[in-house]
Amino acid sequence: MTVHVGVTKGTFRTLLDADLFLPESWDVDRARCQAAGIPDTVRHHPKWRLALDQLLRANTNGITFDWLTFDEGYGAAVPLLTVLGVMGQRFVGEIPTNFAVRDAAGGPSRRADERLTGGHAERGRVYRLTRQTTRPSVWRVATAIVWVADRKHTLMVARNDATGEIKYFLTNATAEPVARILAVAFRRWTVEHLFRVAKQEVGLMHYEGRDYTGLMRHLTLAVVVLGFVAAHTERLRGEKPRRDDGAGVPGAQRPVRDPVPAATGNRGHPTYQRRNSIPPAAKQASHPIS
Repeated sequence: MTVHVGVTKGTFRTLLDADLFLPESWDVDRARCQAAGIPDTVRHHPKWRLALDQLLRANTNGITFDWLTFDEGYGAAVPLLTVLGVMGQRFVGEIPTNFAVRDAAGGPSRRADERLTGGHAERGRVYRLTRQTTRPSVWRVATAIVWVADRKHTLMVARNDATGEIKYFLTNATAEPVARILAVAFRRWTVEHLFRVAKQEVGLMHYEGRDYTGLMRHLTLAVVVLGFVAAHTERLRGEKPRRDDGAGVPGAQRPVRDPVPAATGNRGHPTYQRRNSIPPAAKQASHPIS
C-alpha cells in the first residue's frame, strides 16, 4: 500500500511523490522487514503523517498548493487538520459522518451528521458540477460554522439529487463562497482519474517484487514517467505534430521512403540486400503489436 500527493490545475495533473505505508504488524516484526530489505529507519506511520511529510517536501522544493483536498481517511485525522491550519494551508476534506464537531470553542461535541442532517441538505441551495467525461451532477448543499481543535471551520453536507448520496466536507476556508469550496471538494475526482491512468498506462501497480529497494525504484520511475508524460501532454495539447503528414487522420501513416540499411557483416546475404522485400514466410509468421 502506498501514499501519494498529486497535483491538478486546469487540464494538467500528475503525481508528485510516493511512500510505502508500513503496517504496524510489519513494524513490530523486524525480521520480516529485514528479509524484505526494509531499513530499520522505515517505521510505521499513519497515512496522514506520510502525506504531511510529502507536502512539506513539496514546499521545500518550492511547490505550493492553492488548496488541498482528500478523502475521509485523511479528513478524520484531526492532527493533520490542525497542522494544516497552523501552516495557513487551505483545505477541503471529506469527513466521516461520526466526525466530532463543536458549535462553539470549548463547547460539547457531537457528530457531524447530528449538526447537519440529510434533511438540511434536501432544503439546501442547489449547485451544478460539471465533469469532463460524464454528465453534470446536481448537489443540494447546507453549511454550518463549527469548531474543530479550537479552530473555526465550515461544515458542509451535500446531497446528490439523482442518487441520494450524501457527503460531508470540512474546510478551514470559512470566508470562501460555497460554490468554490464545493468545486474544490469534488476536484478530487480528477486525482482518482489520475490514479487509474497511472495504473493502466504507467504500470504503477504492476510491481510484483519482494524487495523494498525494488519497490521504491519502481514507484520513483512511475512518478517520473507520469510527470514527463503530463508535462509534454500539456505542452502539446491541441498542437499538430510537425513534419507528420498523417497527423490527426485516423489510420494515416507516412510511407517509409528509404529501407533500413543492410547490416555490415551480411552484405552478401540476399536477405540483407537493400530494397529486398520481406520473404512471404516471414510475413505469415508476423503478429501485430498491441
